Amino acid sequence: MSETIFALASAPGRAGVAVYRISGPKAEQTLQVLSRSPTPAPRSAVRATIYDPDEGDQIDDGIAIWFPAPKSFTGEDVVELHLHGGAAIRKRILELFSSQPFLRLSEPGEFTRRAVLAGKIDLTAAEGMIDLIDAETEAQRRQALRQSHGALGKIYEGWREIVLSSLAHVEAFIDFPDEDLAIKEEVIWAPIAKLVGEISEHLNDDGRGERLREGIRISILGPPNAGKSSLLNWLVKRDAAIVSERAGTTRDVIEVHIDLAGYPVVFADTAGIRAAASGIESVGIAKSFDRARTSDLKIIMIAADETEMFLEVEQLIDKDTIVVINKIDLGATNAIGIREKCSSTGAVIFETSIAEKVGLSGLLEGIVAAVDKRINIGNSPAISRARHREALHECIEALNRSQDGALLELRVEDLRVAMRALGRITGSVDIEEILDAVFHDFCIGK
Repeated sequence: MSETIFALASAPGRAGVAVYRISGPKAEQTLQVLSRSPTPAPRSAVRATIYDPDEGDQIDDGIAIWFPAPKSFTGEDVVELHLHGGAAIRKRILELFSSQPFLRLSEPGEFTRRAVLAGKIDLTAAEGMIDLIDAETEAQRRQALRQSHGALGKIYEGWREIVLSSLAHVEAFIDFPDEDLAIKEEVIWAPIAKLVGEISEHLNDDGRGERLREGIRISILGPPNAGKSSLLNWLVKRDAAIVSERAGTTRDVIEVHIDLAGYPVVFADTAGIRAAASGIESVGIAKSFDRARTSDLKIIMIAADETEMFLEVEQLIDKDTIVVINKIDLGATNAIGIREKCSSTGAVIFETSIAEKVGLSGLLEGIVAAVDKRINIGNSPAISRARHREALHECIEALNRSQDGALLELRVEDLRVAMRALGRITGSVDIEEILDAVFHDFCIGK
């Protein structure tokens, strides 16, 4: 890169310390001009006084760190200045940087983009970094950290090398027909067949990585006055939903985002489901069914004193369902059909009284266990973005074609397609066409 860029790398606002980052061929010169001092030893924090080179007045005292290329985050010469985080200092420093003809303000994600282009990290690691910055729960942090350290990229590059090896052997056979080279099944096509199995297993993860990034969606469903809104309020520890004895109070989906035992969860309180509904209430019920279909987990609540038929909610019960029989303080439930449906589908049942605070701790443990079972990715890196999944599907389709094709030249081309698909995930090939999309959501200074 010919241009030298700068940015405030820490969050704006009043703070004890503000971090400024400079990267490019003029980074060292910038430090010398502003500090009036020789370049410090590499990767050593030294005290530095920052001056206005034109007016000569002192702006601030702080710490400077010099990272000469190529041993820096971007692979270029990099300077970091750790100064006081007051608004006046920040304004003056940024004005000072902007006034230098050899500096320009960075674009969002430009530092990390330069790191990718310099081969310091791959695209999956870059995506892991933005996920790490955006992480709000412990599970998100663990997944993002693992990916930012290159765990996912290593898997895809390893697969790419397998395809490359098979491709090289086949192309050698085609390019040198007079050399009497043999196509060996165990060398070329057996590794490809094994690779298809590995990628298929990797894809068959129920979208765990994407769910963890975006939040696990849990819908609270059931007939009116079963206690759905009361349960939501208890789970989120505040009055997020209106609670009323009048049936049909909840007419729309109410969403609340919380950190549940380290997992990002989006709870949704829905309209009460019943057959005899009309007008705006029926619209709310339709939204309830729509939300049930798109949820990762469902909590179906019924009241122990319920006397209506349960057919409307029975149809929603499956293996990803927790059934809560509430208001057990009012009497035994008539929900025989519900219990039978739970037994046949594997859904679990909890009995509670939200009003009396009975059975709620056990229910919470059950919800956490269900989320952990559905989402926990363990120690294996998981697919975290739709573009990864799309490229892997393209790869596996091409690999399957390469094994079934008749003409060797066409089978070779399918191997190339598979290799390019894997390369697009990490940025090994066709990088320019996807850089803008990857770095769209990055902050300035990263």
